Order: sequence, then C-alpha cells, then structure tokens
Amino acid sequence: MEIIDSHIHCGVQNSRLPLEIVKRYLEEGDIQGACLYAPVEDIYDRSDYHFTDTPAWMACRRRANEYLLDIQKSHEDIFAYFFVWNDFRKEELAKGYKGVKWHRHEYEPVYHYDDPRCEEFLQEIYRLQIPVVLEESFENTRYFVRRVAGRTPIIIPHMGGLNGGFSAIMNSGIWDDETVYADTALASGREIEVFLKRYGSRRLLFGSDFPFGIPHSELQTVNHLGISREDYENIVCGNIMRLMKMGG
Repeated sequence: MEIIDSHIHCGVQNSRLPLEIVKRYLEEGDIQGACLYAPVEDIYDRSDYHFTDTPAWMACRRRANEYLLDIQKSHEDIFAYFFVWNDFRKEELAKGYKGVKWHRHEYEPVYHYDDPRCEEFLQEIYRLQIPVVLEESFENTRYFVRRVAGRTPIIIPHMGGLNGGFSAIMNSGIWDDETVYADTALASGREIEVFLKRYGSRRLLFGSDFPFGIPHSELQTVNHLGISREDYENIVCGNIMRLMKMGG
C-alpha cells in the first residue's frame, strides 16, 4: 500500500518550495506520493483585496501550474492540480491535471463567480470529472456546493477549518452530500473521529498542507486513530486514487 499526501504546496517562484524539499519531507514520513498545488503567492496578490490581474500575474500562474505538470510527467506518484484564478483558463484542464485547486480566504481578492468564463470552466470540470479542492469563505462554500450540485467531487480541506470551521460545515449539511469530501490537513484527531463516525471512511483524505503542516506529523494524527486497516487504506490512499480515477 502506498501512502499519498493529498495536500502539498510546491513551487519555485514567490515561495521556495521545490520538489527536492517536498520529497525530503515525504521520505521522512515514508510517504510515497503527493497531490501538488502551486503556492497561493504564485497565483495572485493575497495581500491586496482589490487585486487587479495583469499579464505578469497570468504568466506567473502559468509557470506555477506548468511546473507541477512537468513534475507529474516524470514521477508516477506525483499528481498535479491546476490552481484556478479569474482568467478561468479552461483549455489548461485538458493538459492532464488530476484536480483543481480553488482557494481564497475572506480577506483576499474574490473569485468572479458571475463571469461567464467561470461557468465555462466549471462545465469543463464536469466533463472531465476531476475533483475540486475548495477553500473559500463559509457562505461561498455553501454557494459553490449548491452550484456544482454533485456534478463533480468537491474536497473541503482542513476538515472545514478554513471554510468556516469544522462544526459549521458539518452542521450546514454540506457533508451530507456524498460527492463532498474532506481532507485531514491540520485537523485534530477528535474532528477526524467525529467525521468518521458520522460519514465513514470513504470520503476522507489524508493531507498535510505542507509547508504549513509537516507530512510525517500529520500522518501520525491518522495513525493514532486506532481505526481498521480498511478505513486506514481508504484515508491514506484509496479514496484519493479513486477520485483521480486511478484505483478500483
């Protein structure tokens, strides 16, 4: 059984997180593979709520995403996710990305959900049936889940910790939708136990959110749960591989 960290940031532009550093941390935890997202700092200026896109930022995003795609092409256990912003470049999805990273916090510039290109981008996601890792405000998370309406899987990272909080997401009924998943990055063992008791192990993914979490330490949280081997295999490998259409 391989272990896949489903939540790793990797990039070499505005954040120095090259593959070599990522691999060192994965090896420390005896983790064989990872899903890679570009650092937010390579996608938009998160410190400027009124951020206006520019050709320079578009080029930076393209390089950030393509860096991960190039890694994927030469490493069978590395999976590149496309980090989307408001240019909604749907044609990029056909290049082989295994998922989409959709990310902002409440104090950061906003996605233009009313832009027709946003809907076109979503339609391409639905066609390809690739998962979306959604880190958004609570209200926008609820809006996005309603808009997608089960047409492709959605992964809520951090057990909802940065989407309004674990309890808020759970009490809202978002995880009652069987196409909505969670990852364990930076979550507590107690939150993971509550999720497993209520929803089972088929919609939970191990992740670390490196560099904010350390893969080995985050895996230990899962290791200490005392769960069955089947549940463990679902969380650390099976679920993410199924989502990316690479497992049974």
